[in-house]
Amino acid sequence: MPSIKAALSKPFAKYIAKRIKKWSSKPIETQQNVFKHLLAEASNTVFGKDHGFREIQSYEDFKENVPIRDYEELKPYVERVVAGEKDILWRGKPIYFAKTSGTTSGAKYIPITKESMPTHAEAARNAILLYIHETGNSKFVDGKMIFLQGSPILEEKNGIKLGRLSGIVAHYVPKYLQKNRMPSLETNCIDDWETKVEAIVEETINEDMTIISGIPSWVQMYFEKLMQKTDKKVGDIFKNFNLFIFGGVNYEPYRAKFENLIGRKVDSIELYPASEGFFAFQDKQGEKGMLLQLNSGIFYEFVEAEHFFESNPRRITIADVKLGVNYVMVISTTAGLWAYNIGDTVEFTSLKPYRLIVSGRLKHFISAFGEHIIGKEVEQALRDATENTSISVNEFTVAPQISPNEGLPYHEWFIEFENEPKNAQDFIEVLEQSLQQQNSYYLDLIEGKVLRSLKVTKIKKDGFQTYMKSIGKLGGQNKIPRLSNDRKIANQLYQLNLTK
Repeated sequence: MPSIKAALSKPFAKYIAKRIKKWSSKPIETQQNVFKHLLAEASNTVFGKDHGFREIQSYEDFKENVPIRDYEELKPYVERVVAGEKDILWRGKPIYFAKTSGTTSGAKYIPITKESMPTHAEAARNAILLYIHETGNSKFVDGKMIFLQGSPILEEKNGIKLGRLSGIVAHYVPKYLQKNRMPSLETNCIDDWETKVEAIVEETINEDMTIISGIPSWVQMYFEKLMQKTDKKVGDIFKNFNLFIFGGVNYEPYRAKFENLIGRKVDSIELYPASEGFFAFQDKQGEKGMLLQLNSGIFYEFVEAEHFFESNPRRITIADVKLGVNYVMVISTTAGLWAYNIGDTVEFTSLKPYRLIVSGRLKHFISAFGEHIIGKEVEQALRDATENTSISVNEFTVAPQISPNEGLPYHEWFIEFENEPKNAQDFIEVLEQSLQQQNSYYLDLIEGKVLRSLKVTKIKKDGFQTYMKSIGKLGGQNKIPRLSNDRKIANQLYQLNLTK
């Protein structure tokens, strides 16, 4: 007999599904309304005055007045917000800063405002509700739910609280889920990731876990520790666990390993959250891609990735995007980010409604010889090489070897196998063929004898965890880059003696 909570979730899910269909069926109009709202609300801010928001009458005017910026270029404005000034990028002051790791300037402070904060929590909630609406499965709301995330302890800077996004969002879990949510606040506040996972195992091992959520690589660590402690599959420990919610990386390279750890297939929901906004979530189990959140106070622009670094690349709205093109996503938001390059590349899988996949990171690619290989391509190649086999992979990264001791340059794949291929050469050949089929530039370089076939270097068990620990990025929202255009990660893997 379902509980009242499980029973009530179905009509609520139906109501939310109708609301989402209303705006998703009018995408251009929805985005135009967001665009007008953003300009009107920020016209009296310092940024709005500097960029003539009151005179902007069209998207063409906006492109003329507001150039694309990354964090470094927006930083002079952000620093004034951090210093405690108001009405700089958005009305008033932010209520939070999401603190993230910067590349060239140390920590980045991404503002979260009173207007933008609810969209983070609502999108995650709506993803679950649409799953209930589609499948009719609501029993899991009565069980325990775990969200592997950063510490909810927040610091304060000039009266504004700051912390990791996942720690901030932890304060917005709906009351009706609080009793079901794990781990405890005390455990969630543990800083050391390995200690935290051990504590989570102790807290959850005897509970009725029905939803498990987190970045796949760190959930895998949790699963492995559960199995070490019980000598059982995760699905036998948690007999009612049937929904895995993930984000941050593509799940496909982990899927075979997860199904082995769990002992059965479970449904999954992919999310696309970031400090800058909650952009998309999987709205259908059988459809590829995630539904772009067009009604969440975010105005989207897109630039073809291969032209992004040109002096004046073409900027377009959703009205002009095409399927299968690799775009850099640019956003303007109710948090006060304007024509902001978040660094992600995306591809649309559907235009009715607008669904997309994350194809990679703008800075994570290999183009040492002009091949411009992206994350989506190496992930697909690995999927092709492991499909219908017993091969499973824990983690991997790829780097160019420009100056080998002998022979032509090549791409070096560092792979931590759970189950290794019986025939290593067959495995390499499938990887190689898949990459050549996906990327014509790479094929030309191979055929032109500029590059030789890729090389696979095996990484020791837990080697990538050791590497992440060595750079102080074990756990939380941290991820191994799939691709590097240099040898920094590769050299450290060798220096730490993590190769077999």
